Formats: sequence, structure tokens, C-alpha cells
Amino acid sequence: MLLASEMEIRRIGVYSGVTGSGDASVPTGDSSDGLNKPPDESKSTEPINISNSNYWRDVRANLVRREQELLVDPSVPAESKASFGEAAHQLPQKWAHPITMPEAGCVLVATEVLDDDSVFERTVILLLRLGSRGTFDGPFGVILNRPLYTKIKNVNPSSFQDQTTPFGDCALFFGGPVDMSMFLVRTKDSSRLKGFEEVIPGICFGFRTELEKAGVLMKSGAIKTEDLRFFVGHAAWDYEQLLSEIRAGYWAVASCSTELISDAVSTDPSCLWTEILQLMGGHYSELSQKPKQDSS
Repeated sequence: MLLASEMEIRRIGVYSGVTGSGDASVPTGDSSDGLNKPPDESKSTEPINISNSNYWRDVRANLVRREQELLVDPSVPAESKASFGEAAHQLPQKWAHPITMPEAGCVLVATEVLDDDSVFERTVILLLRLGSRGTFDGPFGVILNRPLYTKIKNVNPSSFQDQTTPFGDCALFFGGPVDMSMFLVRTKDSSRLKGFEEVIPGICFGFRTELEKAGVLMKSGAIKTEDLRFFVGHAAWDYEQLLSEIRAGYWAVASCSTELISDAVSTDPSCLWTEILQLMGGHYSELSQKPKQDSS
């Protein structure tokens, strides 16, 4: 996994009141028009209906697993097929499987096509919002597995002399080349995080303009330092641009269990790329063991 460059670390100033430069590193074949548009922050508090999303994701995952079992052993009797009501109880805590189209809450896993890309090589991006065709609100997300190996207070100490600032001990991650920075919040009770958008059950996100709300929650004890993950920048596309990159083989699209994403947000995600590909199985598992391609 690539370590963050000094340039990326200097951009951390967005959490200390310093505005980013606006420069975005663009992967080969990408259009800068799609990558340089920050999402509309005013929409971050729009309610979304996800009351059954986790259940149906589990049902789908169970059906995918069942199909894979039948491919391995077609003699398995049909009577052993799980019903919809049983599906969620038969899955392991951590699972991942490929899906054909991106959706909010899925992950984009970089393939070997991006092995020479200094920004997206072997990254895993949590897609926070999908957007739609013909609008300025395109897909965007954050890179989960690019730690900067530093804390906010170590980047610009002069901005954290006030002891009431609650984020000094929070770790920083490189979220992508677009300057608008974001953060994820892990919670067991999303009803306590009013005003934040929940992307999958137990994982909400916010923009840097919502840090004050996060600070209030931390001071009240609703969340702790380990529940927050701050990202310098994020990744964004035009809707058609992302679909084009997926068709070109830049990204493998996967649905993952809530537990897998929650662990990635709360622990060291250095092995996340390999872990997800191995859970996806088949040629994805083989990809996880391939050495990086050398274009020289």
C-alpha cells in the first residue's frame, strides 16, 4: 500500500481552517470535469429510507452464496435452500460479493488496471452517494485504506491549543483527490446522530462544515474518538464517468457486510483490499495475490 506523499499531508490543513489548493490528481483515463466537483453539502441532511436495506443486502448475499455452492456441488438437494426469512442468519459476520452496478453503500475495489496510478492504486472506496444521470450531484465516496499515519493535532498544533477542541487525537486518512474533506461516524444507535446521512446501518457521514455538530456529539458522550474517521479529500465522478470506468475494468464493484465496513472504519484497514477480494472469491481472490504490474 502506498504511503501518503508530503503534498497530501500538507492538504490536511482543511481540518485546521486552511483551504485546499483545489488541485486534483486524476487517474489515467479519468475526466477532471467529474473529479473536481464537490458534492452539494446542503443535501447531506436529506432523510433516506434504509430501514430494510441491511436485510435485503443480507438476503442478496445469501442467495449469491447459495448460487456459488450449487456451482461447486450441483447435487445439493433443493430442500436445503434457505428461505428469505432464514437468509440473514446463515451468513458469516464478514462477507463480500460482486455486484453488476454501483449503489450507495457498496465499495469500489481498484483492479490491476490502476496499479500504476499514484492516487487509486489498490484502494477501496466506500461509495457514499450514487447520484443520478443529468444532475450535478454525481457519485462520491472516500478511500478507506489510505492512512496518513498521523493525528490532527500533529499536523497543525497551533490550531489545537484550545483544549476544548475535541478532534486532536483523531487519526487522518487520505480520502481522495477532491478537496472537500469528509468524515465517517460509526454508531450503534443512528437515532442519536440526527442531521447526518446514514450510508449503511451504523455508518454515517458528514462534511467538514458539520464538524461543530460532531464536536457537540463527542462532548455529550454520544460518540467517541475511535468512532470518528477523518478523510482529507474524497473521490467524485460524473455518473456516466463512473459507469465508464467500471466497464473499462478500473473497478470491481462489491457489496460488503456492515461488520466488514465497520471494522475498516475502526481498525487498521491496511489489508482491506486483499480481504475484500478474497471474500469475493474466484478470479478476484486470484487478483489479491498478484504482484503489482510494472509498466516500465
